[in-house]
Amino acid sequence: MLHLLYILAFTILACIAVANLIRNLVMFSFDRERNYPVRSSGMGNQGYLSAKKSVPHPELLDSAGNIIKEPLLVMRSINVEDARQQLDAIYEASPGHKSENHEK
Repeated sequence: MLHLLYILAFTILACIAVANLIRNLVMFSFDRERNYPVRSSGMGNQGYLSAKKSVPHPELLDSAGNIIKEPLLVMRSINVEDARQQLDAIYEASPGHKSENHEK
């Protein structure tokens, strides 16, 4: 009888947890679609907020301060052997690499 009580209690708790999870996911999706207006406080923070929005991240600027409009990361696919050779070359050129061979 006690086993059935445990199973019933666990089932009720599991249903509550799943219902809470679903409710939270739905609420997050609604909050994500909602646009919140920017409130201006009378403390003088409005100038700081407007300046913060207009300045891009420093990594998006070139040395002259102009915005970079080209891709920042270009990846090409290589096969495993080429990648292994490049990594071996980097490892052998590293300052901590010893020149003696440790082959078994």
